[in-house]
Amino acid sequence: MTIDLPSRVGGAQLTSSGPDAVVTPHYLATRAGTTVLNNGGNAVDAAIAANAALGVVAPETCGIGGDLFALVHLRHANEPAALNATGRAGSGAEADAVRAEGLRAIPVHSPWAVTVPGCVDGWFALHDRYGSLPFTDVLAPAIGLGRDGFAVSPELARSLARLADVLGPQASGRSLYPDGLAPAPGDVLRRNDLADTLQRITREGREAFYSGAVAAALVAATGGIVTEEDLAANRAEWTEALALEIMGHTGWTIPPNSQGYLTLAACWIFEQLDPPRDPADPRFTHAAIEAYRSVAWERDRLVADPDHCELAPERLLEQGRLAQNLERIDMNRRTDWPAPRPAPGGTAYLCVWDTSGMGVSLIQSNYHGIGSGIGVGTAGFFLHDRGSGFTLAPGHPNELAPGKRPLHTLSPSLWTQDGDLSMLLGTRGGDYQPQTLLQMTAYLLWANATPEEAQLLPRWVTGVNADDATNVSHEPLFGDAHRAELVRRGHRMEATTGWMSGWGPVSLAAAAAGVAGAADPRVATTHALSSSPG
Repeated sequence: MTIDLPSRVGGAQLTSSGPDAVVTPHYLATRAGTTVLNNGGNAVDAAIAANAALGVVAPETCGIGGDLFALVHLRHANEPAALNATGRAGSGAEADAVRAEGLRAIPVHSPWAVTVPGCVDGWFALHDRYGSLPFTDVLAPAIGLGRDGFAVSPELARSLARLADVLGPQASGRSLYPDGLAPAPGDVLRRNDLADTLQRITREGREAFYSGAVAAALVAATGGIVTEEDLAANRAEWTEALALEIMGHTGWTIPPNSQGYLTLAACWIFEQLDPPRDPADPRFTHAAIEAYRSVAWERDRLVADPDHCELAPERLLEQGRLAQNLERIDMNRRTDWPAPRPAPGGTAYLCVWDTSGMGVSLIQSNYHGIGSGIGVGTAGFFLHDRGSGFTLAPGHPNELAPGKRPLHTLSPSLWTQDGDLSMLLGTRGGDYQPQTLLQMTAYLLWANATPEEAQLLPRWVTGVNADDATNVSHEPLFGDAHRAELVRRGHRMEATTGWMSGWGPVSLAAAAAGVAGAADPRVATTHALSSSPG
């Protein structure tokens, strides 16, 4: 599979090498992160700065109304620290009450879907443990973007046009619709309301978000399903990362309530199948598809609040357990597996690698695009709908109940080799996340592609249509013979008309003569930069 490698595609810088790297889904967030690095901050400072900036310029993906996971690795550390900054269901979140309304699933655009936002708690947990700059300096770039304005991206313009009737009439939506109209790509938006909220957070700390006027507005917005007591009690938690030896590296991810284990499980099974190392070989693609499908079906049963999971987190990646799935895979034919429940997502993943060797793999989300569509008074932000990841099935480990964390699609990864950081890798995309990360890992570590080559190789998705589990949608770089061979093995192959922006953006940074960052050309705003010249 031969691919020309342009230095820039669709306005996105594809590669950057240097002693450090910042890779995000938006060039202004990358600029915020590199500014903080250049001002003496470390990778954690830069990651928080970039995340805050994303919440300003890309609210269709993330923001302070959502949740956060992060992995942080220090040079020569035995393992990364894992942060679960996902919020819990409110005291009023009773499954019986939802079922009494005649509902069989939790509506996305409803207060039932709102759990306590964990993002701000996550920022403070990260900064308290690792931060080096004052928090005021860390949020300064995001506040500046809100005050000074920024050019609207095509993605944001499309999202705001689609949601104008929902967001526009709300106080927190007014700054997004100047003169009451959805902005066009390139128009300048100023979000002084959100900048004011961020400014209060720098002055008053987490209490500016989880108590006081913002908290009261949040409680009112949910109709009391989330209470002020719920907000006050919410805390991010440091937990033990899951790990598995794969392709000469150690892969690390977040345990449930994240679905991150699927990435490592599928990568391990792919390696055991020992496919050819050439991505142009159909057996490479078949092995990757089957490796993912062999574990994806079990997610809805096994991923829930860690206090309610069927299996202890460490058992999810036991090689003996995974080998049972591996044994069923036929390298010549597609295997029948149950179809997973589709789970879309609106998410932003970013990674930062600094000159000290500290690496941060951070993912933050509103879930369905801008989330629930419920604004928080005049605070300038909207609440996520992560609670729609709960089920209403009685007795299920992931059944909605007060104080529980829902199943999360967010799946950041971090990779080490001989104890040192070797790769930071993540993406947005709900169900797409583990299968996309499997493909990227296979390209990078099995096929030895460079980061920029891996970003340009074709992607596929499968299992996201519960009505047709045989379907594999794929980007058009697969040749006719490649597709025909996969069809012969039982896959229903459907080509897209071009690169798929929803199958990313993947952000990655890898050890390669320093640090090589590679942004995803599928989304024009993605950006990878080294903060230092050379």
